[in-house]
Amino acid sequence: MQLGINLGYWGAGMDADNLAVAKEADRLGYSVCWAAEAYGSDAATVLTWVAAQTERIDVGSAIFQIPARQPAMTAMTAATLDSLSGGRFRLGLGVSGPQVSEGWYGVKFDKPLARTREYVEIVRRAMTRERLSYEGAHWTLPLPDGPGKPLKLTVHPEREHIPLYIAAIGPKNLQQTGEIADGALLIFPSAEHLEDTAVKHLRAGREKAGLTMDGFDVCPTLPLALGPEEGDKDVSALADMFRPYTALYVGGMGSRKQNFYNQLAQRMGYEKEAAEIQDKYLAGDKAGAAAAIPQQLIDQTTLLGSVDRIADRMAAYAAAGVTTLTLAPAGFTLDERLASLRAGSEALERAGLA
Repeated sequence: MQLGINLGYWGAGMDADNLAVAKEADRLGYSVCWAAEAYGSDAATVLTWVAAQTERIDVGSAIFQIPARQPAMTAMTAATLDSLSGGRFRLGLGVSGPQVSEGWYGVKFDKPLARTREYVEIVRRAMTRERLSYEGAHWTLPLPDGPGKPLKLTVHPEREHIPLYIAAIGPKNLQQTGEIADGALLIFPSAEHLEDTAVKHLRAGREKAGLTMDGFDVCPTLPLALGPEEGDKDVSALADMFRPYTALYVGGMGSRKQNFYNQLAQRMGYEKEAAEIQDKYLAGDKAGAAAAIPQQLIDQTTLLGSVDRIADRMAAYAAAGVTTLTLAPAGFTLDERLASLRAGSEALERAGLA
């Protein structure tokens, strides 16, 4: 199992620290550095900045939002980033959510699976550098009865095949991801529930495409908070660090009817708790929503405690089918974040997974 890091969103006041974290991850041998985008910083600019100041670590979009870009533009960006980084780019895609898609981009959030499939087909076709033409329900290239003509990508990517990932949560999206992508970007993954909530659906998609899980990258993101070598029985203080984060996703992401993270928590066995968290969050009681989160839910979806405890959890994720474990190293200072980053690397070795 390999390790990655996720820098999250740029512009949150930790930009210089994020670059230091990326450089240290590069030095430690982490395999990939992901950056996110929502409606603030864009991931492409951040990844270019990181790639220019690192040497070996891959840079990946987690995610480029599908409603934000035409698929041919995404192919252009992917080819450019791969060329500039010396073949170190990984393309992660996702549909985002209805509030961002419709509120920020003005793109109707409908038929997300069909849109994703067509988008991926166009991106892959453009990356072959053949003349691009496509007829689908959502995109037609070139437009009919106009001056447009099939064009081909003029940039030569460093590699013929750039790894393509899809952010997936729901069963149908996971199955399609297994069918059409090279990897899956997961969030709030529990090692104990990963087979039922994700891997079996990915495997079904691979089988539909006549493929196995060999070579497919199962890539969840987990926050990591380092604790003392002693005191593993009580990780509540560490868990409390992630209550606002978990409350935001389980309680406040999307709408009441379309909150993929809330639905995931329900599939993990927290139906009653997920409903309470959402009710309180949407009523404006964010503190109450955070307090309603069971500590077990946080502990199952983060890496908390000593290096040995984290190593045990890493072994459980590897056994559940994870191939790249992406860490979001927590800390109130840069030194604490770097310590968490080094602890992740050390834990991987202690678990015998390096």
